[in-house]
Amino acid sequence: MIQYNTKEKIILDAIYKASNDMGIDSYLIGGYVRDKILNRKVEDIDVVCIGDGISLAKKTADYLGLKNGVTVFKRFGTAMIKYKGLEVEFVGARKESYNFDSRKPVVKPGTFMDDLKRRDFTINTLAISFKDKSFDKIIDNFNGLKHLEEELIKTPLDPDKTFSDDPLRMMRAIRFATQLNFKIEENTSESIKKNKERIKIVSVERISTELQKIVASKKPSIGFKFLFDSGLLKIIFPEMAQLYGVDTIDGKSHKDNFYHTIQVLDNVAAKTDNIWLRWAAIMHDIAKPKTKKFTEKEGWTFHGHEIVGYHMTYHIFKRMRLPLDNHMKFVQKLVKLHLRPMALVKEEVTDSAIRRLLYEAGNDIDALMLLAKADITSKNERKIKTFLKNYDKVIEKLKEVEEKDKLRNWQPPITGEEIMKTFDLKPSKTVGIIKTEIREAILDGKISNDPKEAYDYMIDVGAKMGLKPVV
Repeated sequence: MIQYNTKEKIILDAIYKASNDMGIDSYLIGGYVRDKILNRKVEDIDVVCIGDGISLAKKTADYLGLKNGVTVFKRFGTAMIKYKGLEVEFVGARKESYNFDSRKPVVKPGTFMDDLKRRDFTINTLAISFKDKSFDKIIDNFNGLKHLEEELIKTPLDPDKTFSDDPLRMMRAIRFATQLNFKIEENTSESIKKNKERIKIVSVERISTELQKIVASKKPSIGFKFLFDSGLLKIIFPEMAQLYGVDTIDGKSHKDNFYHTIQVLDNVAAKTDNIWLRWAAIMHDIAKPKTKKFTEKEGWTFHGHEIVGYHMTYHIFKRMRLPLDNHMKFVQKLVKLHLRPMALVKEEVTDSAIRRLLYEAGNDIDALMLLAKADITSKNERKIKTFLKNYDKVIEKLKEVEEKDKLRNWQPPITGEEIMKTFDLKPSKTVGIIKTEIREAILDGKISNDPKEAYDYMIDVGAKMGLKPVV
């Protein structure tokens, strides 16, 4: 039996009363029913009725005591109400037909069965009628309950028709398989491979929305493996698909950077829900195919991939319609700096090196260190333990230096304006040189991060340049 909380019971009771008042059949349907059966958290409720969904929404809002609480989307024939954090969407039963060269359906009023047939997967066709106030009798016309038990994603109709009608459903199949850790039924999976080129008619925004949900899932690698194996990844995110494969010359090979990347992504996902830190994991080695070289002396190298990846991040975010704001800059910063902690692990950690990393990473130092630890994907358990132990030492050193020097998001104790005022200078290269000298002296530990010491050092630097302070 499905368990409803008090808030849900109030909403369902209001819909029940509204449906009876209007004399129409209405049903709970889709993701809400699926997630209640799976005991997953729900944030929205979908209701379909045989009639006018907008009128049903308004009547329900009256029973809930919501004044001006209905948002109407006339173009789509839907309406939504919000009640104590839950969104309830109402729509009249519909049937859809598509032309092959269009992703936009011709929508007409339909029967309850018409509405079920247009849904993407059997697990989303499950419904509960509002005729029964107990709300616990599942209507299952397409074996959705069986497929929930089997943990299977399957289309209710021929998958070729389902995916040709709306190609985004291929992404949704993979997204649901990722979120629920389900398998994709064999014919459904083969149909995705067959129809993959149809994804090109779908808007970038819709594709990115589904991709973001995959990235945000508990174990994103599931989705990226499906995307790669189906051929969709090569179309929607070719740079990531190009990470796949291993080359060997003279018996020397490099690791498969695709599988390394999704392992790093899973490692990060196990530690944080921060989707942009997860994107940093996706992007950290994205430039390796572009920078890959082989020399007899060094073997395979990827010199400068962090810098090339920094620039690629902007172009990929722009193409995918991802935000070109501080989120992107955060990802860029971590891509650019992701090798730096490894360099500290490999050598004797100096205060100077720590200061420089703190200065460049600023408040993102913790995120950078999380990414660096996630980047260890060796199959050698002893090697992993050694690196993680060394990283812990670096983290302790970071804390010590930060406590002493306060360099996180550091601002120079002497500004350019002070330099110009002290030596009666106009904005010039000279001012920049003096400012850089002060910064480098602090980072190298020659002077402390103190305004008095920095001022005295500025006077010394100016004297060497033939400058005298204005009295």
